[in-house]
Amino acid sequence: MAGENKILAEKILEQLGGSANIGNYTHCMTRLRVTPKDETVVNKAALKKIDGVLGVVEEETLQIILGPGKVNKVTEEFGKLIDAGGGINLKEKAASTKAEINKKNATPFKMFLRKIAGIFIPLIPALVASGLITGITKAIVQAGWLAGDSQLATILSVIGGGLFGYLGILVGTNAAKEFGGSPALGAIAGILIINPAVAGIHLFGEDLLPGRGGLIGVLFAAIFIALVEKRVRKFVPTSLDLFVTPTVALLVTGIVTYLVFMPLGGFVSDIITKGLTSLLDMGGVVAGFVLGATFLPLVVTGLHQGLTPIHLELINTIGDDPLLPILAMGGAGQVGAAFAIYLKTKKTRLKRAIGGGLPAGILGIGEPLIFGVTLPLGRPFLTACLGAGIGGAFQAHFGIATVAIGVSGLPLAFLVVAGQVLLYLVGVLIAYAAGFAFTYLFGFKDEMAGEFD
Repeated sequence: MAGENKILAEKILEQLGGSANIGNYTHCMTRLRVTPKDETVVNKAALKKIDGVLGVVEEETLQIILGPGKVNKVTEEFGKLIDAGGGINLKEKAASTKAEINKKNATPFKMFLRKIAGIFIPLIPALVASGLITGITKAIVQAGWLAGDSQLATILSVIGGGLFGYLGILVGTNAAKEFGGSPALGAIAGILIINPAVAGIHLFGEDLLPGRGGLIGVLFAAIFIALVEKRVRKFVPTSLDLFVTPTVALLVTGIVTYLVFMPLGGFVSDIITKGLTSLLDMGGVVAGFVLGATFLPLVVTGLHQGLTPIHLELINTIGDDPLLPILAMGGAGQVGAAFAIYLKTKKTRLKRAIGGGLPAGILGIGEPLIFGVTLPLGRPFLTACLGAGIGGAFQAHFGIATVAIGVSGLPLAFLVVAGQVLLYLVGVLIAYAAGFAFTYLFGFKDEMAGEFD
């Protein structure tokens, strides 16, 4: 297996122009992200045809989709090849990163959303693990297989729920880091919000409530402390920086947090949560259809990462998340469309791409199928969205919700509110079937797949 990953890394590097042409590289859950020094020598068409490459996306970086798990191993081999070729010069890497930020499509809004994504993406493994343990524990207690007051149930609940009690600290740490501040000060900004001692502060005629403002307030405070730190450092002599800069940044941020950010964060949180719940209550199946059908375009643009704090805020505020099951239907519609294409096509390479992306799609990682199959084909992407809309309407009608956030697809069933798991799975099957039917009947013809010859 290690040999296969090395061979795949070698093929990718060859089409990228060799190690001398790599300015920077990293990876996320599914993609190897590369910044070439000279894009003109990159053979993108050949990259897409490499066995094991599920798709190629051109944004601020060249993103090569390899799939979950696989991307980690191939990136490791890729790095070894880069090092063997002399590695990446640090000055060139810095210049490459600066050039990457200055690309045309890096609008302030997109850059802000990418920073928000940068705050929450590193937390996904912890959120998934904690959410699954919490969800499974609640399910087995609900089923009567384990007494809710037993030591084992208590231990499992503590293991699974610990993250959510202190999530503000991790979010604050990452937020400060993303906005150029000290991670430790960002952690303190998170503590300012969640500290139980806040209840002893009396302002404007009432006591402050620990956690008021939730993660929205934490983001305000952590970003603010990073900006204050950078601004103060410009005026402080180097010899005094260690003492003066963090002290002033924390003092100013603490005062502003309790006077402004906690009330403001609570106000924004109320608007988000009450607005979404009211939309789903009033819009019903129509709202569910629209939200489900439009989620895949958000994934394509990367804007879906900006929804993570909204999901978490819903859970913090109302106790569950009715939005995530609806949006999860985006991946389910994609899976149904992929099955339809697999049955209709005679192209071996297209079948191989679908076979490589389907397991990840069923498990909630839709990008391999989106960028490797349906989006390049065009019309199947739209029929997949329609299938997702049907599934979303079903989830909205029955008010399905989750108790934590995690990957979508079948694994999300472990996070669904007890008593709704079967309905959620029925909704997934409906989205599969709708995506399949729309695509099979009028979404795909083999002539569309010319690039897979």
